[in-house]
Amino acid sequence: MRADMEKIVTLSDGDSTAELQKYLSSLTNDQLSTVITNGALKGKQVGTMIKGIFKGSPPNSTEGSNRRLLVYQHCIVLCESGDLQTEVAADIIGLLMLETHTLPGPSLAQLASLFVEAIKVGKMGSGKSLELFPTVLTALSACEALSYGKGELNGEAYKKQLINSLCSSRWDPQCVIHLTTMFRDVPLSSEELQFLVDKVLRMFSKLDLQEIPPLVYQLLLLCAKGCKKQVLDGIVSYFKEQDVRQEEEQKHGESLDLEVQSIPQDQLRHVEGTAILHIVFAIRLDHELGREFLKSFKLSYGDMCPFSAALLLSVARIQRYEEQVFELLKGAIIKSFKDEQLQQGSKFLQDLLPAHCSVAQMILDTVKNSVFGWDHVTQGLVQLGFFLMDTFGPKPGPFGKTTEGSSTVARTPTQQACKLGGQVLLQGFKTHEPIRGEILEQVLNRLVTKTASPVSHYLDLFSDIVVSAPIILLESSSKVTETFDHLSYLPLATVQGLLKAVQPLLKVSMSLKDSLIIVLRKAMFSSQLEGRKSAVTGFLLLLKNFKVLGSLASSQCSQAISSSQVQVDVHSRYNSAANEAFCLEILSSLRRCLGQQADVRLMLYEGFYDVLRRNSQLASSIMQTLLSQLRRYYEPEPDLLPPVKLEPCITAVGDQVFLQEPLGHLISCTVHCLLWLQNMRRSANPNAGDSDDEDEEEEEEEGYQSELQAILESMTRRMKKSELEDFELDKSAEFSMGSSVGVKNNIYAVLVMGVYEVLIEYTFIKANYSKNHFEELMELFNRYHKLSEILKEKSGKGRVPSNKTPRSLLSLGFISTLLTVLFRDSTQSREEALSVLRSSGEFVRYALSVALQKIQQLEETGHTDGPDGQNTERTFRFLCDMTSVLMWRYTNIPSAVEDGGKKEKRCSLSQMCLEGLLRIFTACQQRYPDKMAQLLSTMDILEDDGEPDDGNVTEMNFFYIRQFQRALFTQLSGGEDEFNSKEAQLLVSILSVLSRQLKPSSQQFVQMITWTVKICKETSFEDAAFSKGLLSLLFSLHVLFKSPASLLLELCQDIHCQLGDIDQDVEVERQSHFAIVNMKNATTEALLVLSQVDKVLDEVDWLIARKKSQTASDKSGSVGEATQTPGQQDSIEKAVTLQLGTLLTALNELVQTSLLPGTCTITLLRELGRTYAILTTLVKYYIQVCASQHGALPARLEKLVKLSGSHLTPQCYSFITYAQSGELGGGGADDKKKKKKNETSTAASAKLLRETTAIPNLIFSIEQYEKYLITLSKKSKVNLMQYMKLSTSRDFRINAATLDAALQEQGDSQEATQSQVAEETPEPKQKKKRKQ
Repeated sequence: MRADMEKIVTLSDGDSTAELQKYLSSLTNDQLSTVITNGALKGKQVGTMIKGIFKGSPPNSTEGSNRRLLVYQHCIVLCESGDLQTEVAADIIGLLMLETHTLPGPSLAQLASLFVEAIKVGKMGSGKSLELFPTVLTALSACEALSYGKGELNGEAYKKQLINSLCSSRWDPQCVIHLTTMFRDVPLSSEELQFLVDKVLRMFSKLDLQEIPPLVYQLLLLCAKGCKKQVLDGIVSYFKEQDVRQEEEQKHGESLDLEVQSIPQDQLRHVEGTAILHIVFAIRLDHELGREFLKSFKLSYGDMCPFSAALLLSVARIQRYEEQVFELLKGAIIKSFKDEQLQQGSKFLQDLLPAHCSVAQMILDTVKNSVFGWDHVTQGLVQLGFFLMDTFGPKPGPFGKTTEGSSTVARTPTQQACKLGGQVLLQGFKTHEPIRGEILEQVLNRLVTKTASPVSHYLDLFSDIVVSAPIILLESSSKVTETFDHLSYLPLATVQGLLKAVQPLLKVSMSLKDSLIIVLRKAMFSSQLEGRKSAVTGFLLLLKNFKVLGSLASSQCSQAISSSQVQVDVHSRYNSAANEAFCLEILSSLRRCLGQQADVRLMLYEGFYDVLRRNSQLASSIMQTLLSQLRRYYEPEPDLLPPVKLEPCITAVGDQVFLQEPLGHLISCTVHCLLWLQNMRRSANPNAGDSDDEDEEEEEEEGYQSELQAILESMTRRMKKSELEDFELDKSAEFSMGSSVGVKNNIYAVLVMGVYEVLIEYTFIKANYSKNHFEELMELFNRYHKLSEILKEKSGKGRVPSNKTPRSLLSLGFISTLLTVLFRDSTQSREEALSVLRSSGEFVRYALSVALQKIQQLEETGHTDGPDGQNTERTFRFLCDMTSVLMWRYTNIPSAVEDGGKKEKRCSLSQMCLEGLLRIFTACQQRYPDKMAQLLSTMDILEDDGEPDDGNVTEMNFFYIRQFQRALFTQLSGGEDEFNSKEAQLLVSILSVLSRQLKPSSQQFVQMITWTVKICKETSFEDAAFSKGLLSLLFSLHVLFKSPASLLLELCQDIHCQLGDIDQDVEVERQSHFAIVNMKNATTEALLVLSQVDKVLDEVDWLIARKKSQTASDKSGSVGEATQTPGQQDSIEKAVTLQLGTLLTALNELVQTSLLPGTCTITLLRELGRTYAILTTLVKYYIQVCASQHGALPARLEKLVKLSGSHLTPQCYSFITYAQSGELGGGGADDKKKKKKNETSTAASAKLLRETTAIPNLIFSIEQYEKYLITLSKKSKVNLMQYMKLSTSRDFRINAATLDAALQEQGDSQEATQSQVAEETPEPKQKKKRKQ
């Protein structure tokens, strides 16, 4: 055999081709095959030998071409056998490729069939010979005629048949990658390419995970020919499917304790990471692919998955796509939150559509997945996080004021998007070390630079970062130190948040603490007031958080180091001594503040109590400071009145007077600190030791305590006796804020009232329920009340209205106790003393009004003034106590018992209790949303009758709902004379707040809505505000129960019935569904109904938009998708048509109603315009459907068009005429009202101008609707225009009646002239009669 091979080589090297041909002819096919096999296996000179064979086999002879075909057939099998060395196989294939074009058509066809068969049976495992296939196909397509079956095909058609057969057959998973690579070199038509791509994408699921990335790479190269969207969508949906499967396996695996996973998570994530890299690389090189990717994402953001989110973020690293990607993600996130909100707020949408897929969750999953080495995604995540926080963070209010919102619950879509940004950054910070530095730097930069807008969201994030990774943060402490340098220039709220956040770090890092103290000391001497306030804030925070050893345990120190990573031994001897020295040093710095502006002193007094509670060892120092400050303003002479010096409390600059010392706050702080210390000593006394040190301390304490008590008692005694004249304040004093004297008197009055309030609280606590002390308290209150009344009276008269009532200095804890003893304390021994307080109606009212003020402050800012105001736990406890008292007071003492409620023009105590309850419930929902159940259960403990089950929150909530329902029912059954509108409104507001806690699926919710409908049907009181509240409650409940469309129809019929028809000759059918609709309230209720119509239109609009985008994505996707969900599509289309049908009927009622000119008319015109716009959108959607599917129009749509055309449109034109004539007419033409009419004509013309935009807009909407109906009629071959009447409402309008009259006049004049000319028969007169 070797000889044969050498001979072939030798002969081919010679010049004589004839000899070579002769020798080759002498060899049989088997011998030739053996020669080639041996040569190939040895790998020597095989190339030369094959060249020789080709040389001796001329393609134009039959023998030659057959021999060539044999060589091809044998070599292909040989290369696929895997016995050859790679280089040898590559050489052989290379040679064969060069000679392919010489083969005749039939040989090429045979070769191609050989390839196809081999692929079908899976013999192309190594794929080496596949490189030859494209060359064969290319040569084949150039052939003119090839026999196929019984007939003939040209080369191109033959190639098509081959590819079709190949893609239709089963592929061995091993050769998928080779085939995909091979097809890159085959010229394909777009249909063939689509067929091929489909086939490859279907094969994904049959491949091993590790083979996916190379296949993705090959597919991306292949899609340079086209089908870019299909390839990208296929890859994304494959990984989406894998993610879902993996997640399910994980869930079931946990429950079934399965050890083996079919998809290991880490392996899947690494494969996804590699695939993302391949795609991003392809997009870098092919911008068309990038554009296609972003376009497909735009169309179907609802199909987003963690993989596509990660892919988008990786693409964002390419500069030209960065902005586009973040805008896309921003739009997707905010749309997702808005859709979710819309769906949660409507039972109609919930029933119609499946639960919404959350884009936010996808992005958080991407953060979680990026742990598996997805470094190319992390940078995008950081950018996205900050982009969301910057775009959707809280905005500054009017005049740059920041509105303090609740940071606990994100309610609106923008708040949720901002919160998502924070979560992304926090999770990123925890999981990825390389980006920590950048996140921290960017957060701190924003805290320093964004001084004009609120930065609470960045403070929250920074605080979370500190808590989650304090040790990591210490490595970057230099960045935090740099931020400290800017403290004195930052807004106070930012400083407070920042210092609270870094507290845990200060306890472990001495250097950080030292640098902060240096900065704060500098700030103490800042020229800016804000800077000095920041210094006080900082020092007070430090005092609260560095505990000195030996401080009393009851304060529980509450040093919030919320992480196990930081363990600080603050109780070691060294630390406590160092802390004590440190704290005393700070206190000495703070003493300097006592000579500064009132604002700075105020902060100090507010903070001292908290410091003392946490660091009772500093008591001596703090109390001495307060005592020395108090002495400055205290009159030591026991007989002199008044006991306080007011002169030093104010300062004058030019002719302006300012407050210098908030005296009330100083005394308040002193009183609370003193009382707290006395309590602590009392409770600690039984366990106290007998050491000398303690005796000395106690002596010192008793010294300042007894002095302070003496001062306070003397002050109380003298303040009782002090007349207003003693303070230079009496009825004749000037209180206008326009003059400096008035300002000074105002400041004095507020200071004196503050002192009275503090002394009232002190006297009450000291009294220990003694009657004499309570009588003293009442004397103090009477003085306070007298001054407060003068202030109210005087400030009301001034041209410049004064500020609201000054904030009360009573503490929330005291108010809570006071209300309890006033209303619920039935202890026998206290009865006599308490009757002193209870007998004064003014005092009870005052206690309630302060409670209301405190609750309102809590609702608005999240905290209250005074001790414990910042402590959320204690504040909540006080709220619970007050709730139970107010509830008891309201339910157990009927308002009928109270006197003076109606005679005096002010609200009754019951009403104040009710207002308090409403505010507490609202504040609790806003500030403590998780504790609502706890609040209600506290009320429940104090309830005497019919207690619900403690465990069941819904039951308990409903128990209170029933209580308030009963109260409202009592109000309504009393008749209109005894009806208290304000109280009824409060009850409705409370019911709406409490009903939010009920689950719409619960039985109680159904009972609640049934009750509300019943009340609306039976109540006929003519009270606009109450009926508005009740209807709003009905709507808010109804929308969570089912669609309100039918309810709106009934209300519209009632309104039409009550207000009458625009055509006065028409008698409206009397039908009353809801008694609450009456003549007086109908206009208000019409506005409410229209606002609800607007919401229903929003939902319908959203559904149509959703269907449109679905149709568009189905159209651009595969044909199979379009027919997947006809059932569901029908249900949405049916629902939309039915909703619009009911709304059209309802609006048809309103459009015939003689509404008053003004807001109601304009709103109705706007809603009608919007209804027609949405009808137009629906018609456009059906035009789109007809174009793509050629289906028949639903019968329901025809009915809807008929309803709009034959019923609503003509009525709309009548209403436009009515609205215009009504406005122009202005009012009744009564002579007495002429003067009034002239005055109002300007207002009427202004209204008319405003209205003119609504009328043309409506006409335009109607005509647009008709225009698209014509298009739809043509597309669907259904004449929809038969139901339409042509529009008549234009600038020029022919009024038939006026025209008749004019023609008649003209006829009369003609008759007269004719009779003069000649005598005529009396026929025209008959005509005239007929006309008449």
